[in-house]
Amino acid sequence: MLHCRDGARFPLDVMFGIQAKKFNLGFIRPENLVSHGLRVFREMCLQRWGFCNIAVLGSEHGKQTWKSYFLRRSHLELKMTKGRSGGDYTCKSLRGHTGRVVGCVYLSGNSPQLPDFWSSTPTVCSSSSDGTVRAWDVQQGVQLWCSPVQSPLTGMVADGGHGGVITSDSTGLLKAWDGQSGQEMFFYSSASPQCTLLPYSLEGSSFLSVGTSQGSVHTLTSPSLSKLSTLVVCDTFKVNLLLASPDKKWILAGTTENMDMSPKVLSSQSVTCPSEEEDPLCQCLPVSGCSAAAFLPSQPARLATVHCKDNSHSNTHHNKVLSVFDVIIKKTRFKTEIQVEQVEKFELVFEGRASDILLEGKGSSTLVVAAHRELKVYTVKGELLCSFKDHTEPICSICVDSFRVVTASRDLSLRVLTWKTDRDKGLTLESRYHLLGGSHSMSRGFSYVVCDYSTIVASVEAVDGKDVLKAYSFNS
Repeated sequence: MLHCRDGARFPLDVMFGIQAKKFNLGFIRPENLVSHGLRVFREMCLQRWGFCNIAVLGSEHGKQTWKSYFLRRSHLELKMTKGRSGGDYTCKSLRGHTGRVVGCVYLSGNSPQLPDFWSSTPTVCSSSSDGTVRAWDVQQGVQLWCSPVQSPLTGMVADGGHGGVITSDSTGLLKAWDGQSGQEMFFYSSASPQCTLLPYSLEGSSFLSVGTSQGSVHTLTSPSLSKLSTLVVCDTFKVNLLLASPDKKWILAGTTENMDMSPKVLSSQSVTCPSEEEDPLCQCLPVSGCSAAAFLPSQPARLATVHCKDNSHSNTHHNKVLSVFDVIIKKTRFKTEIQVEQVEKFELVFEGRASDILLEGKGSSTLVVAAHRELKVYTVKGELLCSFKDHTEPICSICVDSFRVVTASRDLSLRVLTWKTDRDKGLTLESRYHLLGGSHSMSRGFSYVVCDYSTIVASVEAVDGKDVLKAYSFNS
């Protein structure tokens, strides 16, 4: 049986007949499904998921792959939409850390771009103040390896180009770890007790930018961790705002600790291939007191920032503004410079302290904003598409992808919301269900969440200081 979006259920032959009529292919009888399957299933896949990997599915895998892909992905997305415990997903507790979890990233995940995504085995890596890095099989809930104990760790990122991770510790030491074996490969001393890490690839090479407590950004090769350049961004204040544009041409660097300072847009080319004769290209944004920022995934040179209202440096909810900028390079005969043009601006109003705002972009014109217990979706022009108050405690982390939004809260729950297209409003969200994290007597709430296509992994802050990861795997 297959389900329609309105909840109706049809036998396979009826469902395919409906689809065939929709695509003007004529009614396909069950005995003719094999001969007509390639076209039917391809059309059904592309109509429902315009971003599915045509090149892979349409090559040597043949028509059976289109059928398997459509049936399995439809089945999986139905379960990810319903979220019924006991049938739609399994939950594993990943235990082993004896300290606070300070980072969690996917070493390998599953993606709908792969024709056999259902057969992949996601693995995550976690780092902790207990001084260890651990790798986990998400579906089985078992530990794959654990690093030797070292100084308390403060952060971690995935080195996607080489399948490993890079960590920072309380002494400022950065280390690159092999994702398969857990072996330490390279190290670098930043002399900063707090580091913000940003991995990215540019023109086939991998790099790591490191924001330090002293206000500078170090750019290193990855995973070898050899220093290429250093740029002072916000002298004496910690660089804790560091992100790259989708095409990796731009880096935004700044601090959220000083309301008078403006973040800077850097050319990644100029910090990864520095010139001895010229300073790296950078430009300040014409706003101060930035508390959150995000690039638009489908508009790589478009940047959204949440910042203080003009001439107001208070942290109350009445003083926050969201501005959208376009970043361009302007070249003249004698000079090349970055220019930042403001294209949109609107006020944000939330309950609670707006300094705790989380911001993510979706597509070319949608912004997801979370603050305190609220989640809101805006267009870049400031139109409020939808808002939600599903949590009883503040939202501390969000994860946004092409299918859903997941919010993690101090109330020890995850809220799953899925994207839908509304006839009047266009792209919007629909709130679906909660995933619970355990007992309030043992836990203080969720602290962080990460997702791939069919799994969700979140960190639970434990009362006894021994944080636990909760891994939710949806059954395909």
